[in-house]
Amino acid sequence: MKINIRFSPLESMDYTVFIDELQELRLKGKAAIITNDKVAPLYLEAFKKKIKAKELYEVVIKDGEEYKNLQTIEYILNALFSYKLDRKSTLIALGGGVVGDMTGFTAAIYQRGVDFVQIPTTLLAQVDASVGGKTGINNSYGKNLIGVFHQPKAVYCESEFLKTLPKREFNAGVAEIIKMAVMFDKEFYEWLLKADLNDGATLKKAIEKSIGIKSRIVALDEKESGIRAVLNYGHTFAHIIERQTNYREYLHGEAVAIGMVMANELAVKLGFLERNEAIDIEKALQKFFLPTRYKIKNIDDFYNSFFLDKKSFDSKIKFIIPNKIGNFIIKDDTDERTVKDILKVFA
Repeated sequence: MKINIRFSPLESMDYTVFIDELQELRLKGKAAIITNDKVAPLYLEAFKKKIKAKELYEVVIKDGEEYKNLQTIEYILNALFSYKLDRKSTLIALGGGVVGDMTGFTAAIYQRGVDFVQIPTTLLAQVDASVGGKTGINNSYGKNLIGVFHQPKAVYCESEFLKTLPKREFNAGVAEIIKMAVMFDKEFYEWLLKADLNDGATLKKAIEKSIGIKSRIVALDEKESGIRAVLNYGHTFAHIIERQTNYREYLHGEAVAIGMVMANELAVKLGFLERNEAIDIEKALQKFFLPTRYKIKNIDDFYNSFFLDKKSFDSKIKFIIPNKIGNFIIKDDTDERTVKDILKVFA
């Protein structure tokens, strides 16, 4: 299965997402695989046999969102310089969303930019993080506040990686699938409610559908100046939750699930979503044992954190909320009192 992403008229940025088609990866120059100490013991040696390159190196970093920072980027860069990679070299991200984000960011800044390929090993990375060219790292002010848009040359989604994926990681990826269905496709959402994603063929269909949705949105709006922002449904709340818990308590998809429930509460209050629809979405998340509640300790602190979000502009908070199932609305005029009333529900 192939899904093409076309940035017409910028044909040089076009690339393909391959699903279960990775037999051999031929590269012209030097290459370096970036992976982490969790994925490396499982897949690195077997995967290296599939790569044909002039010279092949590997860089293994620590696993975890808490290592998605400038210190790790410097570690990767120093390794690449020691291997004498040049501007015709290729970086290969073998891992989940954290590895993909950091590899893409490193590729964008190494000698002013080199190519990279995404080999996502988690469900979340396959359906969301690996597609679209968002790269970046975290700092003390928030998530992904340092980064650039740098599109990969190709993405290879292999179902074999999901066979060893812990159930919690799998469920975190399902949150992103539900997110896209709620925003863009009511029929897909209703299908998901009944689908058995433990079945390989059913899961593959969900992955293909999700990638198809995201690829169309990314092609329309690469730099997130319009419709692509809708993919951040739930994320405005989720990024604050992740930062407040030091990226250790929740997986990204788990935080997004909670953020979706918070966004739905706002949508209900503003009259865009029926209460029963919000309840149904929460039940869909709970079906996959995703958390849907978070206790806010300080409402003022949580509220002020919204203004550190990349999507906030001119002192306005941008909220992505459902406008019934399968549609959306972008709100940047919600008053402080209304937002804090929603936060009180979770206090």
